[in-house]
Amino acid sequence: MRHWIAAGLLACLTVSSTQLPAQAQPGFRDTSRPIEDRITDLIGRLTLEEKAQQLNHTNKGLPRLGLPAWGGWNQTLHGVWSKQPTTLFPIATAMGATWDPELIHTVAVAMSDEGRALYNAKAEGPRTTHGLVFRSPVINISRDPRWGRIQEVFSEDPFLTGRMAVAYVRGLQGDDISHLKLAATVKHFAVNNVETGRQHLSASVDERNLFEYWLPHWRDAIMEAHAQSVMSSYNAINGTPDAVNHYLLTDILRGKWHFDGFVTDDLGAVQLLTETRRNEVGQRFSEDPVYASAMAIKAGNDSDDPEFETNLPLAVKRGMLTEKELDHALRNVLRVGFRLGAFDPPENSPYAKLGMDVVRSPEHLNLSDQLGAESMTLLLNRQNFLPLDKDKIKSVAVIGPAAGDEYETGNYYGTPFRKVSVTRGLESLLGKSVKVDYAQGAGYTEPLDQKAIDHAVDLARKSDVVVLGLGTNLRIEAEGRDRRSLDLPGAQQQLLEAVYAANPKTVLVLENAGPLAVTWANDHLPAILSAWYPGEGGGDTIARTLFGLNNPSGHLPYTVYQSLDGVPPQNEYDVSKGYTYMYFKGLPLYPFGHGLSYTTFGYSNLKVAQSGAKLTVSFVLKNSGQREGAEVVQLYTHQRASSVYQPIKSLHAFERVNLKPGESKTITLELPVSRLAFYDVKIHDFRVEPGIFDILLGSSSEDIRLRGEANVRTTASTKPPLTKH
Repeated sequence: MRHWIAAGLLACLTVSSTQLPAQAQPGFRDTSRPIEDRITDLIGRLTLEEKAQQLNHTNKGLPRLGLPAWGGWNQTLHGVWSKQPTTLFPIATAMGATWDPELIHTVAVAMSDEGRALYNAKAEGPRTTHGLVFRSPVINISRDPRWGRIQEVFSEDPFLTGRMAVAYVRGLQGDDISHLKLAATVKHFAVNNVETGRQHLSASVDERNLFEYWLPHWRDAIMEAHAQSVMSSYNAINGTPDAVNHYLLTDILRGKWHFDGFVTDDLGAVQLLTETRRNEVGQRFSEDPVYASAMAIKAGNDSDDPEFETNLPLAVKRGMLTEKELDHALRNVLRVGFRLGAFDPPENSPYAKLGMDVVRSPEHLNLSDQLGAESMTLLLNRQNFLPLDKDKIKSVAVIGPAAGDEYETGNYYGTPFRKVSVTRGLESLLGKSVKVDYAQGAGYTEPLDQKAIDHAVDLARKSDVVVLGLGTNLRIEAEGRDRRSLDLPGAQQQLLEAVYAANPKTVLVLENAGPLAVTWANDHLPAILSAWYPGEGGGDTIARTLFGLNNPSGHLPYTVYQSLDGVPPQNEYDVSKGYTYMYFKGLPLYPFGHGLSYTTFGYSNLKVAQSGAKLTVSFVLKNSGQREGAEVVQLYTHQRASSVYQPIKSLHAFERVNLKPGESKTITLELPVSRLAFYDVKIHDFRVEPGIFDILLGSSSEDIRLRGEANVRTTASTKPPLTKH
């Protein structure tokens, strides 16, 4: 979806309450009153038509009351979307590859500082002046490796996705729910995972899959991080479009999870309930747009496009909707506005002094580099081919479309100020003492150009080492565009084989979002590094990693399959049929959680204990190599015997640990027993079934170093645990 949607962005009022005498001050501007009372006062001053107008995200404001236009919401998927240059971070998939929620929280804080600063400066965004509601993060889940929007999400795993979502939302919004820095919109709710036909498809999902796989990370973002906005998705679930899905938007979101923010639909989703838009076929929910708008409000969809402004007054007048129901939706939207301080004097905000000096500050640029460094994922390193030794290399051939200046940086971010390619990064790092030459060899998608490949081969043959940058871009995987194959696109495979034949001392640097089945490269090359879409300083980070100044420590946030053989079709939403590391029974090319290092880590002395409703797992982790490095320790469980089918294994805890050479550390991971629950369709809730659980500790879902067991004798709370804010 083009995320140009949602409830109006909340800009400061043009008339300060300090300009009015106390007796003339409208109640909604009285900051001493409770927020709900202020909302009631403001709603009571609006006509029916004005109420509907405020639920249109493109409304023109309300001069009669001094209300500004409610447009100006924004994006900050991995950098604030703005006409002014902002800090560009690596993509969300790279964030997932760090397995470092604390870092992602810090990154989100930095982006929110820049967002508030642009708002304070009344800077221009892509459409209008910057506002305070941001359409981020995307917390859908990369169930299918073909999905075109994997670059926007964190992981295939609901637990890892949930940890990243909580960290991101808290960083974006701040620590005080009553005084938000920004409001996060988590999207796209829910079971949104296919681009082809996304405006009219229906996902068939059974109750257990819905609650066990498709919803846990949403629950975390709402109940734990208190995300203030949720975007409903285009698709339907079991025949009911999400924009009018009362079970999803009210029964679950507000009933089970106590959500008290506002829901907005994806751009044009309500319109698509009744008609075709720009050749996009919608859900065909009704032929009456007034009825469709009324049903969206009744279901819990609080904000929309001009359809709401036009149709909601008609819906009330025709008896399809009560004004009380309309007021309830408006209250949800206004509540977020008051929490943001949009109806208060600007000087009352604790974030009013954030200035443009924070935008692209040295601290934020360093943070972007840190995120890039932690996300570098070493997939293959035969005979310690990496790191390269600068003193032994006199010439480097840099080849491939992803190694040049036009490397991909993803979507939904700010205006790039700089882009450091792999070629430029190597030149900067190695200086004039090493000859660095570049040849593209092939484009991302273009057919084979034999002359271009011959030129690249000649360069490879006469160089000491080859850095081959291959991957994907937005023409291959993007919003609205799923992939049909996991292979390298275009003529990149031919380029790979020709270059390797000319010079076996070739390291492959992959810059991609979704998984690539580089089976031939894995069988032949000495080293493969996954760099994702690496942000503005990507070339510097890659160069430092190749030459050992950065020890790679990223771990895959998804499974890399050898091919699509054994992977279910995209319209299969039951993950137990063979999706993800939890249920895939084949041999992956690279398993979920995989990531190598330039050092080695030893695991020992496993201890497992249960005390009441909590399992405590401890062990000793040692850096047994010669370099400082970080390991991501991962705890999986498997229930040996159960009355229902269970995953092969499930991730339940992880920790990123940095150790110096020879250093040891006792790692303790606490696991609430309730996290071992499965969703029981008989009681329509989670429960723990007593029995033996395998405790699996390792460096990936397949690289298990320690094994133990826990005899869970009692059923803890049926509810999955929440971490205290």
